[in-house]
Parts: sequence; C-alpha cells; structure tokens
Amino acid sequence: MIAKIGRGANMIGALSYNQLKVDQENGTILVTHRIRETVNGNYTVNQLYSSFEPYLFANKRTEKPVLHISLNPNPKDKVSDEDFKKIAKEYMKLMGYGDQPYVVFKHTDIERTHIHIVSTCVDRYGKKLPDSYEKLRSMEACRSLEQQFQLQPATAKNRNPKEAIFKPVDYKEANVKSQIASVVRYLPKYYQYQSLGTYNALLSLFKITAEEVKGELNGIQKQGLVYFALNEMGQKATNPFKSSLFGKQAGMDSLQEYFEKSKEKMKTEPAKEILKKTIEIAIHTSYNETDFKKQLLEQGVNTVVRRNHQGRIYGMTFIDHESRTVWNGSQLGKNLAANNFNDCWKETTSQKPHETIKSSSFESKKETKIETEKPHSLFDFVDRNQSNHSSTNFGLTESLAGLLPESQGEDYEEQAFANQMKKKLKRKNYRAKK
Repeated sequence: MIAKIGRGANMIGALSYNQLKVDQENGTILVTHRIRETVNGNYTVNQLYSSFEPYLFANKRTEKPVLHISLNPNPKDKVSDEDFKKIAKEYMKLMGYGDQPYVVFKHTDIERTHIHIVSTCVDRYGKKLPDSYEKLRSMEACRSLEQQFQLQPATAKNRNPKEAIFKPVDYKEANVKSQIASVVRYLPKYYQYQSLGTYNALLSLFKITAEEVKGELNGIQKQGLVYFALNEMGQKATNPFKSSLFGKQAGMDSLQEYFEKSKEKMKTEPAKEILKKTIEIAIHTSYNETDFKKQLLEQGVNTVVRRNHQGRIYGMTFIDHESRTVWNGSQLGKNLAANNFNDCWKETTSQKPHETIKSSSFESKKETKIETEKPHSLFDFVDRNQSNHSSTNFGLTESLAGLLPESQGEDYEEQAFANQMKKKLKRKNYRAKK
C-alpha cells in the first residue's frame, strides 16, 4: 500500500473535490471522525467544513493546515469498505492524527479503488501537530497495515545504479542525449496527449523541446522530429538530436499514431470535467498567474503557459497527474482558452480577485514574475535511484498507485462561503494587530 500526503491551505477545495466525486457517483463517504452528524446521513461541503472551522480559525502560524491523504492498496488487493474504514482509522492513529476531525472518501472512478482522507494538521488550540520524519513514519505505518490486513507489500525493486534518472535535463552535462532518451522513452507509457503542442508542454517540464522539420528528398516529401535541451530561460541550449537516436517511438510517425489513440481514449475520460472545475476554482481564488499555477501544482496539476514575443498568451496546457492526461485549455472549455487568460491576468485595480464575475473572463493583478515550471513530485514514481527513505518517494517505483490526485471540484456557493470565511479571518487578524 502506498500513502501520499498532500498539504494545502484550501479546505473548501479539498472537500469540494471529494464531494464532487460522491455527487457524480464515483465515490462515497465511508466514515467520519469528530464530524457533526446530519439527520439523513448526507453531507454538503458546508456541513463538513463547519467541523474543521474552529481548528482553522484557531490556527496561529501554519501556512498549509489542510491534510489531503491518499491511501492506495495494490490493485490486486480486494479491500472491503469495512477494512478501508479500519485502515484509515489505524493510519491516522499511527501518524498522530487520531484525535483530529477527518472524513474518509472512497474513490472508484479509476482502475484502482483507493481512499482519500481530508483532515487538518493543527489542533483545536491552533498548534501544528508534529510532523518530523513524516514520510518515514508513513512508510512504517503502511508496512504495518499491509501485514495486519494481508495486503500486497510495496517494496522497491533493485535498480541498476548506472540507469539514467527520469528528471529535468541538465544541458551542461556531457550525457545530454542519454538524459533526453530517459524522458522521451517513458512519457508515452504513462501519459496521454493529443498533439505535438501538448507533447511539448509535457517535455518542457524536463527542459526538452521537440521541433518538426520538413523537406524533400529525391522528390519525396519528408518530415521528421528533432529534440533540443533547454536552458533555464526555456531557450534551446544544444544542437538538435534526431528522433531516431531515441527509438522509433520518438519519431513523428509513431507520435501521430499515438496522438490519434490518445484522442479516442480521452473522449470518454471522466477526469476531464473534474480538471475543468479544478482550473475554474483556481481562477476564482488566485490573485495572479504565479498564485494560479501554485494552487494547481498543489493539486497535482502542472500548468504550461506559452507566449509570443509580445508577451501575449497563445497557449494554455494543463497536465493532470491523477488521470495522466494532458489538455489544452480550449479542449476543456471555451472559457479556458488562451485568449481568456490574457484578460484574466491583465493589469487592473478596479476588480478584486474574489468578486463575482462572468466565468469566461476574469481579471487579476498583472504577473510581475513568471515562475519556471517544474515537474510535479508525482513524477517521482520513475526516479530509479531513490532509496526507501527518499524525501519524495515511498519506495514503490514499479507502481503508479501512489499518485495523489488533488484537483479540486468547483461549487460557486461553497466558494462564496470560503470567501466569507477568509473575510472573517482577515478582520480577526486586523483586530489582533491593533
């Protein structure tokens, strides 16, 4: 079993994401702990949030008081609801969160049934609970639960230390070709993308770009693909590498076939609507581009923004590590097309970020600095040189079961409620300063 612990500042978002799964009949609430009961046993985000509210208001200095934990048994394990309840309770107890309020959701929308636990890491007095050696303790808790409930053990495979690491390319090193190969050979095994643009968006996280080349040879039109390593500014930093150096799957013909297969698979992808609402709620709750990208990154989504020489956005691509799919904004909805983000982030002083405005266009403060997008930590499942005590991996390099989806579903009523809570907290902090 793999546990993935996520931390954030948006309790409404974490609850909304999981409740959306329940509303779409892709999930259920298995059990609650220290949560106010309802008359009919059904919950809303507001009702669930009310049990966490005293803890969040008491919070003193913790920037990310929200816990969003994913517990993922091996897909071969057949775990009953009763066992899932016991596993969640025992895990929270072993991690020191046994006395905290929490909600356990079961997700059934992907091939592996798993549970999410939403809780808070601050106690009723606003003090942060100890989290020293958290990942190591989590690994030990998982190993204990595997024995107790007879689950498949998650142990790391022995790896050849000479194997290349799946990580961003360093163009200053001598083995650039090997570094690029270790990325382009793996991406099609794990991710779905429908075009060269979305493929390049995924590659850009690893400081790689692919460029199509066309020409004529003996009267026959030819086309191919070359790869470059990028520097810190996103500029080409090496000579081109022919795709043939990395195998047939890295070439244009194979990629075109893969694009078509991905289109068919992604037509019925249930995560599309979840991702769309995740992005929309980030638009409503972010102040600028950096904040927007940061919020999505916390939820397991990388954002790649493409601009022309004049600085105008002409492409928005979102990489969802839960469903392992890559989408252009326009594929998710007209209101998420690139042009609307130009309006979203243009400089304005008249519009506040949380005011109610039409969904197709949002305004915020102008971005003053664009952060370099880095691969989300969910990519760690392919890092072959990590030990059992890695700070970013739980030792299961042969399975994707540890991927934590943190994308948030949107409910505008709940968001209005969240905004109200933020205003209360702001007033409280203002009074405290007097």
